[in-house]
Amino acid sequence: MEERKDRATLLGLGFEEAELRLLGLWEPAVGPAHTLAEAYIRRSNKRDDVTTLREHVRDVVRQAMRDGKSIRHVWFEQRSASKAYVKREEFDGAVTAVLEGLSKTLYVWKTDRLSRRGMGQVGLLLDEFEKRGAWIFSVIEGLDSRTGRIMFAWLSERAREEAKDISIRTKIGIDAHKAEGIWPGGVTPYGLICVDGKLAHGITEYGFARPIAEALLERTVPAEIAADYNGRKIRTRKGKLWSAQGIINMAHSVSWAGLVPNRERILDEFGNPTDKYHRSSTPLMDADGHPVECGEGVVDYEEFLTIDGIFKSRSRPGTTIGNRARGQRERVAIIAGFFNCPYCGGPMGNGGTNYRCNNRINKGETACKGISVARPQAEAAMGELWLNHILNLPPESPTIQNIARRWLSYQDPAKEKRKKTVSAALDNAVSRQMKLNKEYFLGASKMDEREYENLRDQVAAQIEGMKKELEELSAETDLTPLMDPQALLRLWENGGVDGRRKLLDATLTKVVLQPLPGDLPEGEKAPSITDRMLVHWRDTAGRSDAAEAMTAVMKHRERQIASVA
Repeated sequence: MEERKDRATLLGLGFEEAELRLLGLWEPAVGPAHTLAEAYIRRSNKRDDVTTLREHVRDVVRQAMRDGKSIRHVWFEQRSASKAYVKREEFDGAVTAVLEGLSKTLYVWKTDRLSRRGMGQVGLLLDEFEKRGAWIFSVIEGLDSRTGRIMFAWLSERAREEAKDISIRTKIGIDAHKAEGIWPGGVTPYGLICVDGKLAHGITEYGFARPIAEALLERTVPAEIAADYNGRKIRTRKGKLWSAQGIINMAHSVSWAGLVPNRERILDEFGNPTDKYHRSSTPLMDADGHPVECGEGVVDYEEFLTIDGIFKSRSRPGTTIGNRARGQRERVAIIAGFFNCPYCGGPMGNGGTNYRCNNRINKGETACKGISVARPQAEAAMGELWLNHILNLPPESPTIQNIARRWLSYQDPAKEKRKKTVSAALDNAVSRQMKLNKEYFLGASKMDEREYENLRDQVAAQIEGMKKELEELSAETDLTPLMDPQALLRLWENGGVDGRRKLLDATLTKVVLQPLPGDLPEGEKAPSITDRMLVHWRDTAGRSDAAEAMTAVMKHRERQIASVA
């Protein structure tokens, strides 16, 4: 019998085989969907150690046994349930298992472990479960979504408000510590450690970090420093090779100078914070306009400004060289991001007229011997291989369908943006509905019954309209017009750089450029670029040789000429 897919997770939580057998979690659970269930366990904070998490699993399993269910899979993750930008793969996996009919029940230890984003998200999830005769059960609250949907709504909104309070308290605490010159937390810069809330020189790393600073002050280019350290087998904190960009990023950090960084969080289009920050090389200033120190640094503030000035002197206006504020330039390389070096397995980037190994350029010969190929020839060969592969696929191929879906999304970004807008508005409307009910039934409001019913009906109509619009936006678009390989060929020819990159992304995972053979027999030609490109297609189908590729492309072009004539 095959092994349970979640066995490694359960053993990682500290369960022994004997206990897993008693809990029915050692062998795979089998049976009809109505007898099976998914268990979602989420660690929300550091206080939830593995002992606590094991007890959560036991509570869920005991409840499932009382309900006559077998746990098909235990989904465990350490993710926030309140941040919209955090993707919860395990939660999505548990939900997908129920929606696909593998089981009919989703157990959670407590409602706030399910979601802290309010009834806007939980309500839609319950709607989808009800369509399939499935439900959610919260063990601690003893809450069944089939009979306690209103309580689910109330608890979900309460969890959402708690998340807001936690966020406010955390931000106030971090800001207060930063103002007092206390290290705000996180990974310390290379060469430094945190001791009692202050930065201090690290015994091991500082001896290597300071020479980097001195070399930068002497105007040595970062690539030369990286190659020197790699050649002397001096590794980064994580045991990896040094890169020029890594040294630049390190020197740009004000924390490397022992100062508190002044970082601002990036907001999404609705004004909500994300997990990304604006890259800033400015320190936090006190009331007198002086930078706030949080201990020792590898460089002092004057040296930091000198290094920053050296970097700026090398920048070129209108280019990305040394210009951190310019943003991302328009792509011109079709295969960048898919191309891999055969020696180190790393990416091959755009070198202007060619594709070349990034590790060789940024980390030196110690990292990789390197390889390069002319960009026009490589992109022409990639086009031939892609066209041949598509022509050999049936219209019902998953790859053809995947291409069609991605292309529609690429062609209609407004629809995706509208889905996000409507989803956010729905969350807001459901929150207002909960507050209205709370104010009328539990608050000290003088609102009369007619006014309450009028407001309630208005909000309910808004929610219903938003749900309907969201359902329409989420409906599958007719992909038939794009599922013809000939139509996809026309998309390639007219797609431009961005369009072709979208088509490649939907079709393959990577391309490895094979090196030229060392010694060839006299009179034998070297293999073409097309023969040297090993493509990893998403549908796992192997590629045909160059002759077949050229034949397929020529037939397509002949058909085009015939149609014009």
